[in-house]
Amino acid sequence: MEVVDVARVQERFYHMCLKDYWTEAGNCIEKREEWYEKARLHGLRVKLARDDDGTVAGLIQYIPVEYAFVDGSDLHFILCIWVHGYKEGIGDRQGRGLGTAMLAAAEEDARKAGSKGMAAWGLATDEWMNAPWFISHGYKEADRSGDDVLVWKPFTRDAKAPRWLKEKQRPSPIPGKVLVTSLNSGWCVSANVLQDTARLIAHDFPGDVVYQAIDTSVRATMLEWGASEALFIDDVRVDKDAPPTHDELRKMIERKVRALRLEGTAKPHPRGR
Repeated sequence: MEVVDVARVQERFYHMCLKDYWTEAGNCIEKREEWYEKARLHGLRVKLARDDDGTVAGLIQYIPVEYAFVDGSDLHFILCIWVHGYKEGIGDRQGRGLGTAMLAAAEEDARKAGSKGMAAWGLATDEWMNAPWFISHGYKEADRSGDDVLVWKPFTRDAKAPRWLKEKQRPSPIPGKVLVTSLNSGWCVSANVLQDTARLIAHDFPGDVVYQAIDTSVRATMLEWGASEALFIDDVRVDKDAPPTHDELRKMIERKVRALRLEGTAKPHPRGR
């Protein structure tokens, strides 16, 4: 296997998360490309892993933590590490050591850049970006919010552990309307797809639903909200545990719209004596 820096000719495949069959992502790549070009100026690095047959089957992207969605300094932060694990496309390439090789290459790169440590986010359960995998590679827990675990590996004694950002605000509901709010920076294609799905569904209810997109690629905006990627219906976050599917999200919005319409047709009860 081999771990290499992403080349320009490979960027489209990288933006598709190595899933060139992912049709839903097609309309959402432009936002990722915009984020990517800005993030490169802030030190974003992307490496790809080639399997033994030369196929690009894994990716890792990391950035100075000061430009990530956590509170920290003098560290590098892994936004995503992924080895293709589906039957479609290039097939399942997991379990061959590609992830371990990419992680080691990224850590070496960060050390050379003068970083005091490497941090990453993970899930407490055994899923994609799972924290136990990082812990098995020498990382330790720095902070936790529900099933979201922040892990890190210090390189120096004076390195300081990162912390999750704290939620600062939520959208304020609009009387007589259903408000759909998407916080999105563009770095995650899945989040871009969810944002686009929410936008399209909201537009199916003209007059009832107001849609707003908040660009959190501007760090000051992200800090103002205390979150990078989030989806709200009115002031309730609906993507915290897992991103809703298209049908699930549509049903959520439809229920809110029906409730508002019923409220609008309800007659006030006459006062008793």
